[in-house]
Amino acid sequence: MLPLLLRRAVRKGRLTVIGPRNEVETFGGTEPGPVATIRINDPAYDWKIAFNPELKAAEAYMDGALTVEEGDVHDFLEVFFANKRSFDLSAGQAFWRAVARRAKRLHQHNPVSRSRANVKHHYQLGDALYRLFLDDATQYSCAYFPTGDETLEEAQTAKMRHVTAKLNLAEGQRVLDIGCGWGGLALYMARVAGVEVLGVTLSPDQARVATARAQAMGLADRVRFEVRDYREIDEKFDRIVSVGMLEHVGAHHLAEYFRTVRDRLLPNGVALIHSISTKSPPGITGPFIRKYIFPGGYSPSLSEITAAIELSGLWVLDVEVWRKHYGFTLREWRRRFAANRAEVVKLYDERFARMWEFYLSACECVFMYGSGNVVQIQIGRERDGVPISRDYISDVTRAYQSIDARDGVGLSV
Repeated sequence: MLPLLLRRAVRKGRLTVIGPRNEVETFGGTEPGPVATIRINDPAYDWKIAFNPELKAAEAYMDGALTVEEGDVHDFLEVFFANKRSFDLSAGQAFWRAVARRAKRLHQHNPVSRSRANVKHHYQLGDALYRLFLDDATQYSCAYFPTGDETLEEAQTAKMRHVTAKLNLAEGQRVLDIGCGWGGLALYMARVAGVEVLGVTLSPDQARVATARAQAMGLADRVRFEVRDYREIDEKFDRIVSVGMLEHVGAHHLAEYFRTVRDRLLPNGVALIHSISTKSPPGITGPFIRKYIFPGGYSPSLSEITAAIELSGLWVLDVEVWRKHYGFTLREWRRRFAANRAEVVKLYDERFARMWEFYLSACECVFMYGSGNVVQIQIGRERDGVPISRDYISDVTRAYQSIDARDGVGLSV
């Protein structure tokens, strides 16, 4: 069954498959593109992959039933993404996508208790893992590459600088950071803008590290971190920021999320929401990501986000679209992960390392060749919550660059 699928699907590039009995067949080659050679070690995956390509190819690689003989798993995935439209039209893929669409509400039902469990699945894997491939500030979200030549550390600092500038902060304001991660952005805002920040996360590990960083930087009097769901906050703030958290809300909770943001803002308050999105219409989360990486996760389309904002009564003040920036970010994460792969195996095992190799490579391909996107949406209680021209962002950015040059931006603790 697998050869039949590959003959129909692979047009761009070339994929050579070595079967369990050393039989060799090459597919594609009619159009230029990426090249890879794989070996199928378990004959059962001949029909499993054909019936459910997106999930079973990942599981075969995780289990060692699929190995890459020429190139690496990233080269293999580039062949898949170069021909993804054809794979999506296959009978098996179409069947499972239809099933997932019907179960979308169930997959993304994220009350507080389930959100905590979902966060534990991914973010409680241990800080040692993330330190192996993230930047010094442990920023686990899309970096910003203004020229494309930045190091990962420079690009993550540029992201924090850009976000902070867009918030148009004033000294003494109170800021809520929803999904604060390991505290990098909260501490950056406090350092360069003199604001007070409450960072909330559902990960005790993240809150512990972030609190230690605040103390080490002498910012504990202005920045605090708590293990709380955003729906449990009852204070009001001048500003709200959320970077890389909307993806964990779920499509059917988006209206609730933006109502909560509205209710937590002071009368002239402003929020900046940074999220993975897509250029495509509303869809589903891929089965591999949903099952193994981010249960309950979903990257909403821009139409879903704006519809939920409209229901909240908030003003959309600015929309910025980042295109390949997350692809560049994931490329750096993938390279660092590969350089430290032996340490990952020591921390977990070979199967875990293979799973994360597949995850990082697949996500990079989504942003470099697929429909993946990132959006920053600035919203406010009033239409004049920020200056009428975007020029203020550049002016504030230059001021923060001077502060960064003076202070440095190291956050490692």
